[in-house]
Amino acid sequence: MSIHIIGIGLDGAAGLTEQVREIVNRATLLIGSTRHLSYFPTHCAQRLVLGDFTQAINVIRSSGEECIAILVTGDPLFFGLGRLLLLELPAENLTFYPHLSAVQLAFSAIKVPWQDACFVSIHGRSSDQLIQRMQQGKEKIAVLTDGVNTPQAIAQLFLSLDLPTNYKFWVCENLGGDNEQVNCFSATDLIERTFAPLNVVVLLRQEEVTELDTTKLPLFGISDRHFLGFSDRPGLMTKREIRVLVLGELALQSPEIVWDIGAGTGSVAIEIARLCPNSQVYAIEKTAVGYGLITQNCRRFQVNNITAIQGAAPDILANLPNPDRVFIGGSGGNLTEILNQCDRISPQGVIVLAIATLEHLTIALSWLGDRDWNYWLLQVQLSRSVPVAHLTRFSPLNPIAIITATPATTKPLQ
Repeated sequence: MSIHIIGIGLDGAAGLTEQVREIVNRATLLIGSTRHLSYFPTHCAQRLVLGDFTQAINVIRSSGEECIAILVTGDPLFFGLGRLLLLELPAENLTFYPHLSAVQLAFSAIKVPWQDACFVSIHGRSSDQLIQRMQQGKEKIAVLTDGVNTPQAIAQLFLSLDLPTNYKFWVCENLGGDNEQVNCFSATDLIERTFAPLNVVVLLRQEEVTELDTTKLPLFGISDRHFLGFSDRPGLMTKREIRVLVLGELALQSPEIVWDIGAGTGSVAIEIARLCPNSQVYAIEKTAVGYGLITQNCRRFQVNNITAIQGAAPDILANLPNPDRVFIGGSGGNLTEILNQCDRISPQGVIVLAIATLEHLTIALSWLGDRDWNYWLLQVQLSRSVPVAHLTRFSPLNPIAIITATPATTKPLQ
């Protein structure tokens, strides 16, 4: 038994090579979707509409036909039927004839190289991998859709994640057909539109920075997407939900001297600066890229009471005025030494730490216990709702331990 898995496009039989057309002509059993079979209206072979995969496998196994042709879209080994056939049937009986895949046609249509793209199928699959790729800020993401996971659903999913990375959404419909349509949208523009059932969506990371209208921002709890972030690590910032808790735990007053150690993109420092314009905030970040992002975000949010400092803590802290409030979002492996500098805090001062690892939590608690400081902990395990087709589920954020501490001589805040 010879089983030929033949990729075909919207141009039908005309898009096949002469060799492949001859194989189809010789087939005594023709299997494919209703659309695929319609490309060969006069073929005299027995036909099987491909619906139930298990039924199709049983038919193939019990068939006495010598030449079977299975018609599929594009490349059968690229998110196609080929993988399942190889699991169920002997490989020596299978021969594959790939056509141009929808992804190839999509990138050709938008004129973008695709060797470095990420490929995700949500055709009958969950959106977990797509969520991960968007959270990672991948530069190019090609998405195979279906009737439930539509371009609109992808846009809604992206907006619900509240990411600091922005994308252009290319929707490529009926690729290779007479009614091919290729258009670019923003996520918000995409929500209210409908598209042909046969489409591919390509997300291209948008590098240009849109202007920010600060008059429309909330007093605090700014959305993550408004901050400029690390292009290679877009998720590396204190998330909005954690930021709100940190701001509350700091018990801010004004005016104060505030240290933000391991400031990253400056998101916490900017929130403090906006809430307390008479305070002076020192945002300490050891990387040059991070320092650049802090200064850019300060201009973007129009705050002028932040001093961005590039340098490694604790060494850089010796030159700063004694703080009233300290937030430690990153320590670079020097947590004990940084906490030693925090001994300079004012008598009514507050230190807040956001800690992601058990090892750093142990170090911080040991340091506080040795000095008999007042402290309490919050174990934060939050999830954001995300749409899944017509339903909604929770997508978890990384768990964080928040420690709030005051000097031993201070009356506890709680």
